[in-house]
Amino acid sequence: MTEQLPNPKLGEHPGSNTEKDPSDWVSGDEPMTGAQASYLTTLSEEAGEERPSENLTKADASQRIDALKSKLGRA
Repeated sequence: MTEQLPNPKLGEHPGSNTEKDPSDWVSGDEPMTGAQASYLTTLSEEAGEERPSENLTKADASQRIDALKSKLGRA
């Protein structure tokens, strides 16, 4: 008989599976989406920074978006 592991979702403080480190994304090496590019351009303009490279990956774009949101004081 095999021992069953506890279900982490049923614990007192379950972790979230909705937030994952972009470096762990399966599709993180794919080119950024159009939505990411658009949002990144808007945030860059608002922060007074250069437009982002068009060659960013999804993971890189996500990390850049998070950094710009933090700089602009957005959650």
